Amino acid sequence: MTAAGLGVMDLCVTIKGVSFLLQTCVGILGNSVLLLAYAHMIYTEPKLLPVDMILCHLAFANLMLLLTRGVPQTMTVFGLRDLLNDPGCKVVIYTYRIGRALSVCITCMLSVFQAVTIAPAGPRFSRLKPALPSLVLPTFAGLWLLNMAICIAAPFFSMAPRNGTVPAFTLNLGFCHVDFRDSLSYVINGVAVSVRDFAFVALMVGSSGFILLVLHRHSRQVRGIRRSQGGGAETRAAKTVVTLVVLYVVFFGIDNMIWIYMLTVTKVSPVVADMRVFFSSCYASFSPYFIISSNKKVKAKIVCAAEQDQPSVDNQESSDK
Repeated sequence: MTAAGLGVMDLCVTIKGVSFLLQTCVGILGNSVLLLAYAHMIYTEPKLLPVDMILCHLAFANLMLLLTRGVPQTMTVFGLRDLLNDPGCKVVIYTYRIGRALSVCITCMLSVFQAVTIAPAGPRFSRLKPALPSLVLPTFAGLWLLNMAICIAAPFFSMAPRNGTVPAFTLNLGFCHVDFRDSLSYVINGVAVSVRDFAFVALMVGSSGFILLVLHRHSRQVRGIRRSQGGGAETRAAKTVVTLVVLYVVFFGIDNMIWIYMLTVTKVSPVVADMRVFFSSCYASFSPYFIISSNKKVKAKIVCAAEQDQPSVDNQESSDK
């Protein structure tokens, strides 16, 4: 290979590495700050609202996703090898799969719960609305059990990279390989994951459409709602949920277009796998900042913490003088 070709390759590797590094660092920081804000709420308030509990769990799932995929992916791009052995790959891949699955499932749960919350009073929701707070924890448990069962195949096929050529029907993640042995197990795994994802995305899109319909009807009934403090806390929360769903669906669409392509080929290029990892992690990286900017309670906790730290900094500066 010529010097020019090597230079272009080095530039591409650098761009890819910096992109993964920025995405991972930004995402870990945002989700950590969000979790700390909710931890402070749990400590100072008697109990969290259902929506806050769901957002807290979403931040935890996104943080788990970034730590188990973004961090090793970034290290691999920068040339670090032999990061994990076979048991380590099994643990990391299984944890990543569960984190990714929980991200879509909890976003769906958030959308459904918010749709029920703002739904007009009627016989269908009269019993369900008061029961929402008591349903949050059982729903979390159900989603964990469901996704642990669906993702159970991943550890059996995960292993540390081997020297030599990558076998067919293998997902080359760089730091680990997921070798499905044959086309049948490869396709069955892909179809199971896709069916689960599309089912939850369809449910979240449907509930978000219902939210928009309720908001539209409400805005027609109450003139000037957009000028009356955003239409109330429930309206602001509903708009936040719908925006999160739109954000997820955009990245989900790109992610799954690449995933469907990967299911149609016997050997997946590392470049294609890297593209899928990047887009599948975008929601986990960017969503906490939107939640922080749109959630007044979270923003107030962060501002309060920053103001408490400021006097100590000022005192330190005055003592130094």
